[in-house]
Amino acid sequence: MRAAAGLLIGLCVAALAGAGPAAAGDAAGSMTIVGNGPESTVIEKLARAFEKANPRAYIDVQWDEISKPIELVKSGQAQLAVMGKPDPELNATQVAWDGIAIMVSLSNQTKEITTKQAADLFTGKVKFWSELGGPDTRVLILDRPANRNIRDAFEQQLGIVGQIPDHTKAIGPDDKAIKTVAGTLPPNSAVTFVSLVPALEAVSSGVAVRLLPIDKVEPEKPPVKDGRYTLRRPVLFLSKKEPNQLVKAFEAFALSKEGQKILDDLYTPIDPKS
Repeated sequence: MRAAAGLLIGLCVAALAGAGPAAAGDAAGSMTIVGNGPESTVIEKLARAFEKANPRAYIDVQWDEISKPIELVKSGQAQLAVMGKPDPELNATQVAWDGIAIMVSLSNQTKEITTKQAADLFTGKVKFWSELGGPDTRVLILDRPANRNIRDAFEQQLGIVGQIPDHTKAIGPDDKAIKTVAGTLPPNSAVTFVSLVPALEAVSSGVAVRLLPIDKVEPEKPPVKDGRYTLRRPVLFLSKKEPNQLVKAFEAFALSKEGQKILDDLYTPIDPKS
């Protein structure tokens, strides 16, 4: 099923590259983009850059953590939803990758984990870090909200859908999750999962956190892009199957060099088109 979805997404990207959308500056009309994840700022920036290149186009970006973006597109209240997995009733165009980093405190000297150990961590099977070669502290799992794209992808990639313990505390914003990991003191040592770019920025800025290699692959952009780091999710634009020239033009802009440079602020770009 995952391979079929990947093929579908790849075909959408390839078809879009050769679809011949309106030339730069020719797109016109208005549309609404909706989502509920952490990407509102980068999508807003992408929309404003598209409007600058296409003065007759207007893009309204609406973000709400409790919204249902797919239903808004299906009902016609929005034309584009930013999601992490396809929907059989909608077109899916991949515009980037989002790596998912497993984060622990800097004082936690666990060197690396395998995919299976990651699954065991987040289902509560591993109780102490010493079981993974780390310190003699208790594992404190920090979950992410159930309506976030990153959580769906994380559970699916590890094969633990519905298995994160119900009593686990869920933390919404990435920055709050990062600060909680850094601030958790013995006898506990926290672990959570965060989008790769803000996780890397936290490490580089001196926040007291570490990112765990998985299956001996470091969580970095190049292995996310080429697939060696498997804990990743596609960033998808979902739209109705009926042709919409403004939607196509915006998707093409997101896949252009300029659009990919903007998306690079939060995600791992795919190969840009022209």
